[in-house]
This record gives sequence, C-alpha cells and structure tokens, in this order.
Amino acid sequence: MARIRMENRSSIMTSFELLGLVEMEDHRFLYCVFSLIVYFTTMGLSAFIVHMVLTEESLHKPMYILICNLICNGIFGSCSFFPKFIIDLLTSSKTISYNGCLVQSLSVSIFAYYEILTFTIMAYDQYLAVYHPLQYITLMTNKKATHLLAWSLVSSFIVILVALLLTMRVPLCGTQIKNIFCDNMSIFILACIDTFINNIYGTIMTVALFLFSTIFIIFSYLRIYLVCRKLSRESSRKAMHTLVTHLINFSIFLVGFIFVFIRYRVGSANLPISGHILLSTPSLVLPPLLNPLLFGVRTKALQVKMIHRLKGIKWRFL
Repeated sequence: MARIRMENRSSIMTSFELLGLVEMEDHRFLYCVFSLIVYFTTMGLSAFIVHMVLTEESLHKPMYILICNLICNGIFGSCSFFPKFIIDLLTSSKTISYNGCLVQSLSVSIFAYYEILTFTIMAYDQYLAVYHPLQYITLMTNKKATHLLAWSLVSSFIVILVALLLTMRVPLCGTQIKNIFCDNMSIFILACIDTFINNIYGTIMTVALFLFSTIFIIFSYLRIYLVCRKLSRESSRKAMHTLVTHLINFSIFLVGFIFVFIRYRVGSANLPISGHILLSTPSLVLPPLLNPLLFGVRTKALQVKMIHRLKGIKWRFL
C-alpha cells in the first residue's frame, strides 16, 4: 500500500524546486549580469573559432576538426545551463518542470561524457602525429576523426540515456533539488526506495570512463614527451607547445570533474546548498569559456587566421 502511494506521488509530480536559486535570490541581478557576461563571451569566442575552422580550407585537418568539435560541445553544454538559469534569475523563478529537468540532466551529462572522450581522441591524434609522423596522413584522416567523434557521441548518449531511464523508474518522494540546475544525482537522491542499481551503474560507467580516458591520455602524452626529447629543438618546441595546450585544457575539465565526484561522494545530507553550487557549476562554466580562449591563443595556425580575419573586419569598418 505504501509503495502504491509513493508511485502515485511520483506519477503526479510535475515540477521541482531549485533551492540553489532560492539561495541566490538576494543577489540575483548581480549573478544575472555575471552570467550574461560569461555566456555571451563563451558564445562569441566559440562561434568565431567554429566559423574560422569551417570557412578556412587550410584548417580542414583532424587536429582542427577535433578542436572545433570540443568547442561545439562547449556551446552545447553552456546552452543546456545558462539560458534557463539567466531567465530564472530575471523572473525570480525557482522551479523547473519534471520533463524539463530530465532533458537538462540528459544534456549536462552528455556534455561531460562527450568532453572527456573528445580529449581522449585528441590525445590519440597527437600521439599519431608525433610518434608516427610519416604515416600520420593515412592513420588519421578527417573521415576517421569524424567517425571517432560520432562513435563517442552515440556512446555517451546511450550510457546517459540508460542512467536516466533507471532514474525515471524510481518513485520520488521530494521536489526540492539542492542545486541551480538538474542533474541525474539530484533527481534520484529524492527516491522513496533504495537506488542501489542506479548508484552501481552510475559509479561503474563514470569510473570506467574516467580511468580509461585518463590513463590513455597520460600514456599518450608521456610517449609524446619521450619522443620530443629526441627531436630537433624546433620540432620539439612545436610538439611540446601543442602538448601543453591540450594538457591545460584537459586539466581545467579534470578539476570540474573532480569537483562533481567530490559532490557525489559527500552526498546530499552533509553538504550545504552553496556547496552543491560551488562543486557542480565549474564543470559547466569553465571548460566552455576557457577552451576557445586557450586554443585561440596557443594554437599558432588558428591564431594567425583569427588575427588576419579580425584585421579584415577592422578595415571594412574604417
């Protein structure tokens, strides 16, 4: 009888209350202005680099296709969070519909999984470029890079969809989410029943992905470093410059990932709402903002094309 009541309660649930927005109410306009600046800066930088890669034929190479894909994923991640968050701050809304919460949770999770898989493919690409320079043009083609990215996207979608379906089958006994956006953990911790299967599935898939990607990336970049020591000074400098750029961007993502992992480990009961916000938000805000900035500044060919295009735009208005 109690189980029936729980399921009925879950079935009529139409919305959730985002307690993080309640926490921000007193300074919502300040947060809104800051969010608008970050969001439009992210969109502007990202759109410019994507446009450059798509329109410059000299950039139609695997390395730049991967960079473009990483930045497009950042656009997707930002759009899954910022628009609703900014509107909520402007309108003082503190709720999200049940279906909207599921969609946002799906989008945010796909962004995170696809991001780390893209970094893994980028490490593989750089490994081939440095370790097999003569065969690189045949080992890594634009078509192969596109196929690897497509496989990663489909895999990410399937893994996250299964996790979300497991969450949807669980009856919920609460409507308050301790965050400013929806994610899978925030939903299933409201469950009326034991969520052992959800926890096991989420832990196995996340840890497996994290360990595989991290070990592969470290192995690839370590091999690249060892090869660079045997190259000429100029070749070594170029390879190391690219290596450091990728490591910086991956480290930024890794910090956000670790924050989310800490949030999962601490759990809901022992963490204040501000802690949930601080641990979960950087993974959505920092990579999409800093990836286009760092790649635009540190990738020589991309930087030259961007400066040339900006000068062209400047002369048109003079």
